[in-house]
Amino acid sequence: MNQVKQTTDATFEADVLKATTPVLVDFWAPWCGPCKMIAPLLDQIAPEYESRVVIVKVNVDENSETPAKYNVRGIPTLLLFKEGNIIATKVGALTKAQLADFLDSHL
Repeated sequence: MNQVKQTTDATFEADVLKATTPVLVDFWAPWCGPCKMIAPLLDQIAPEYESRVVIVKVNVDENSETPAKYNVRGIPTLLLFKEGNIIATKVGALTKAQLADFLDSHL
């Protein structure tokens, strides 16, 4: 079963940029209310999309290089990477249906 995993500045290249499957990156922080709302949705949707996308999370409080590199200004920010490139961006909390529509329209 596909699980949402954590990635860091140190592991971002291997986990995301060199991935052979598209990767959805959730930039979040523990104090962020909308981030807490979207976290269970990512956990729910991960198994449904396990053959199509990998979902990882970056804690912006603990990892400052990666959010800065990708110009993440607000959280939650979702960046969808394919072959090391950003193919889609979504900022703010989403419903499960909106999250599924976002993924379906780009995968």
